[in-house]
Amino acid sequence: MKFDVRCAGNHNQSMDLYEEIVRLRKDGRRGAVATIVNVRGSIPSFKTAKMLVRDDGSIVGTIGGGCVEAEVWQAAREVMESEKPRTMTFDLNRDPKYDTGLVCGGTLELFVEPILPPADLLIFGAGHVATSLYKVARIAGFDVTVIDDREAYANRERFPDAHEVICEDFEKAAARLTAGESSYIVIVTRGHRDDMRMLRWAVQTQARYVGMIGSKRKTITIFKELQQEGLPAHLFERVHAPIGLDIGAITPEEIAVSITAELIAKRRKVERDLPHMSWFHRGERDAEVEPKA
Repeated sequence: MKFDVRCAGNHNQSMDLYEEIVRLRKDGRRGAVATIVNVRGSIPSFKTAKMLVRDDGSIVGTIGGGCVEAEVWQAAREVMESEKPRTMTFDLNRDPKYDTGLVCGGTLELFVEPILPPADLLIFGAGHVATSLYKVARIAGFDVTVIDDREAYANRERFPDAHEVICEDFEKAAARLTAGESSYIVIVTRGHRDDMRMLRWAVQTQARYVGMIGSKRKTITIFKELQQEGLPAHLFERVHAPIGLDIGAITPEEIAVSITAELIAKRRKVERDLPHMSWFHRGERDAEVEPKA
């Protein structure tokens, strides 16, 4: 989607930039903040001046206007997509393209950082693995919501600091939840039936991560059953199952660490290949080239 920088430059100077950052994150939206961190010479603004670029291209605040602001606006768009900060330097003395009458000459350095919505972790199931995962994931910075249909498990005594604890039928609870691109879904219910019900819902959301606990045999069985219902096969390509990075985890606590490690890798957009469903896709490739009897 393209945005008009000129329209985006109509700033509401009375709006508090920090309050707007809080509002963006609360609404599950993205943005990027550009801050002037170093100044040499004369520039049309001041050190620590800030500009917030929202995900719709609109702006709060200013760093001085002109071509510099237009370039920073574009960089902010890229930063919020990559989710990685960037440092930018502008030499207003030597580069003729900045000679617009808006600058006085000098050099400025800016730091552009992403503003991201909270990482929401939805854990379906409230057993031993869920209890440990809730603790480890919270330390790693995830906002955790736990869902289970058993009052003895889904309660505040077991999950005192969770963002939300929902004791309700899984499908009814899921119908009320929104899983967007900043959401992570972990399915660790007590049985095959509930796992399948929640995976059916999860693969049709925009969640950044979908993981389900279980063996390879169980995973293949559930995939096939859901495909027979009519769900396209490609929906399952992003499912992490068996769940978690392979670190030889055995205990619930170790499994929680392996799952959280995988969540972090997904959150930080690790560029190298992760062992995600490699066994499944390898089996598919082998089946295609295997000679028929």
